[in-house]
Amino acid sequence: MTSDRDEILQAVSSAVLAVTRHLSVREVLQVIVRSAQRLLDARYAALGVPDDDGSFAEFVAEGLTDKQWEAIGPLPRQHGMLGAMLRDGTPARLPDLRKDPRFEWWPKAHPVMKDFLGVPIRDGEQVLGIIFLANKRTGGGFTQDDQDLLTLFAAHAAIALANARLYERGRELAMLEERNRVARELHDAVTQKLFSLRLSAQAARTMLDKAPDKAAAEMDRVQRLAGEALSELRAVIVELRPAELDRHGLAETLRKHVRMLDRLHPAGVTFECPELPPLDSAVEVAVLRVAQEALHNALRHSGAQDVRVDLVYEEGKLTLTVHDDGSGFEQAETRGLGLVSMRDRAESVGGVMSVDSTGGTTVRVEVSV
Repeated sequence: MTSDRDEILQAVSSAVLAVTRHLSVREVLQVIVRSAQRLLDARYAALGVPDDDGSFAEFVAEGLTDKQWEAIGPLPRQHGMLGAMLRDGTPARLPDLRKDPRFEWWPKAHPVMKDFLGVPIRDGEQVLGIIFLANKRTGGGFTQDDQDLLTLFAAHAAIALANARLYERGRELAMLEERNRVARELHDAVTQKLFSLRLSAQAARTMLDKAPDKAAAEMDRVQRLAGEALSELRAVIVELRPAELDRHGLAETLRKHVRMLDRLHPAGVTFECPELPPLDSAVEVAVLRVAQEALHNALRHSGAQDVRVDLVYEEGKLTLTVHDDGSGFEQAETRGLGLVSMRDRAESVGGVMSVDSTGGTTVRVEVSV
């Protein structure tokens, strides 16, 4: 039992560490499920987080292929054994799930599950979710020791899950506050200048025929106000610059980000970058955000085994390339993958972005600096 407890401490540590790495709630759920599956040597493992509409807000599983998921169809609802466990909030250990009166049915493509162990993840009286395992690889099914071990694991997993939720809510609040602050900045500074600029342009147009000298003066004012508005916008962009860029610069910030992703994902993620010259703040922010979005797409949607990031400066041009060996994507998927916003970011600093989705996917951004 000592070795089991060592394993559970390691598994719990992985889940808690996932929160400290600022992963999403879903990613923390995936860490929990994988840890539980490994801990108790189960073929199948899943974790469902209920919503208020009789379904599951989140449902992650291990042991199923993508084709199986597609064939199974929509996420399960809170019926049968899962619904009973959510209502009762008590563990369930069964030699054959199909023979229990609480079992109802599963979709035709659902794999056959026999021995079953389910434990609620609780935060006080609230059931945060249900973690369950099926088909223990070693013979004999799940034991009372297995149930005790999974119950202990679930208690610690509840802390990791609650912390992940708090982190996401805090991040959402911080983003909302930042948006409000930027909106105030734009309203107080840039918007007023743009309003003055519009009035000056209207005045110049009125005077153009009758008082060309005064019209010229108004056009000079338009030019000055436009320059001031541009400076204000650049100042706001600099303020939105991630703190890591100030401390480490673009290359090292991206290197740290890639290193973290390489640890957290099954795919191998590598980064190459020779020395870079000093870069404009807006260029650094834009290139970093495009790289982060391209990496997110490669690791979440492509099924890639290897992802490579290259950042090169040659002859006055900075080039970012993110390449994966995954399945590529159809043209209709581009909006969902955030390519429009990525292209907008590149163009905001005078850059050009291209995407090639043959033989994997390559996102390339070139910016003259």
